[in-house]
Amino acid sequence: MSLTAPTGTAADLVEVWHSEPVLESSTPFEGIIFDVRRDRVDLGEGGVVTRDLVTHPGAVAVLALRTVDGVDQALLIRQYRHACGAHVWELPAGLLDVDDEPPWQAAARELAEEVDLVAEQWHVLADDVTSPGAFPETVRVFLARSLRDVPPHEAHQRTAEELTLRPLWVSLDDAVDAALAGQISNSATLVGLLSAQLSRARGWSTLRPHDAPWPARDAQRTHQS
Repeated sequence: MSLTAPTGTAADLVEVWHSEPVLESSTPFEGIIFDVRRDRVDLGEGGVVTRDLVTHPGAVAVLALRTVDGVDQALLIRQYRHACGAHVWELPAGLLDVDDEPPWQAAARELAEEVDLVAEQWHVLADDVTSPGAFPETVRVFLARSLRDVPPHEAHQRTAEELTLRPLWVSLDDAVDAALAGQISNSATLVGLLSAQLSRARGWSTLRPHDAPWPARDAQRTHQS
């Protein structure tokens, strides 16, 4: 049947951000950062189903970009992630866990805290919903340029996993090659690197303002309230 489905354009690719009616809700698990919620959902023709979801505050990631001798370089960090038992390459990133903090300001805070950098130019590269079947974490990936160091007296005192993170500047092309070769697995990093390369190829015409609307984030907050 899919071979006979209609043919569309980019204009048809509009997501609809609203939740179907929840008849009953409970919280079987409450954690430090996220909870597990169990909903009975009325899907209309699909009937009433029970679905578990992991609540999450959302997150931001930052592709910091500089140009050295005509080569665009992205800053990656290698950090230990206990949930997957690995030291993985990522973009600087963090949770949207400060009340009423705009996402781009959260991104600026994480950039300063994790890699001691300040950016003068901020744009939205892409938005990612990491695992919509059960884990509705929304991640906004920003492009940060016109970089400078955080003054030493303002440097963040890192602890825990951040204490041993390893920063590395890599050409954007090499980073994309590594991603396509399977050497990078973090989804927000993949989204950021590939979006940056495609946007650059289009003269950065796809970049959105730093405070562009974020429907997925708005829906997530409503859905979890």
